[in-house]
Amino acid sequence: MPSSRKRLALFDLDHTLLPIDSDYAWGEFTLAIGWTDPVDFKRRNDEFYAHYVAGTLDVHEYVRFATEAVRRRGAQQAQTAHERFMREVIQPSLREEARALLRSHREQGDEVVIVTATNEFVTAPIARALGVDELIAVRLQRGSDGWITGEIDGVPSMRGGKVARVEEWLSQRGLDWTDVETTFYSDSTNDLPLLERVDHPVATNPDPRLRAIALQRGWRILELFGQEQQ
Repeated sequence: MPSSRKRLALFDLDHTLLPIDSDYAWGEFTLAIGWTDPVDFKRRNDEFYAHYVAGTLDVHEYVRFATEAVRRRGAQQAQTAHERFMREVIQPSLREEARALLRSHREQGDEVVIVTATNEFVTAPIARALGVDELIAVRLQRGSDGWITGEIDGVPSMRGGKVARVEEWLSQRGLDWTDVETTFYSDSTNDLPLLERVDHPVATNPDPRLRAIALQRGWRILELFGQEQQ
């Protein structure tokens, strides 16, 4: 008998719907346009990415680092640069396989939500480009001038924080977990807390550790991009 619960399709973004890491790619882009030091920034960006992959990232420290160039340049220059980033980096990475997966869930009547550990400045235009209206991302605190401060606003949507932020999203709509039938697509063991919380976990383009866990637990494994993932 079909479930009467609202159906919710949750998606990680980087290496799940995108074959790249948008946060890391934005850092590399700021390097390419001369906003950051070519030696020190590259070294630190690579170190932070390695910590993310290992599951040891201090997200508060990383967000301060990742938003520093944007904070210095101001809102107008940041927006102009991000528009160029979308054209040169993101648009070529938007794949039909990802669009088709999102479309299939919408056609089934599911509500689609992106849940990402990357900050909202980087990801909001990407979500729009994918046609996704609902985005749960790392919220950036804003100062009295309306511009970002480098601090995180509220709970960061990373590791167990993704569960908390989805619960917050549900609560704002008068819902809780019992009201929804949930599917979550992710590539990373960083997302184990949410994968374990939902009804239908899908290991998508999984890293080796997540693949092993998915095989052990009988979770669905989806190779959305085949062997072309970067």
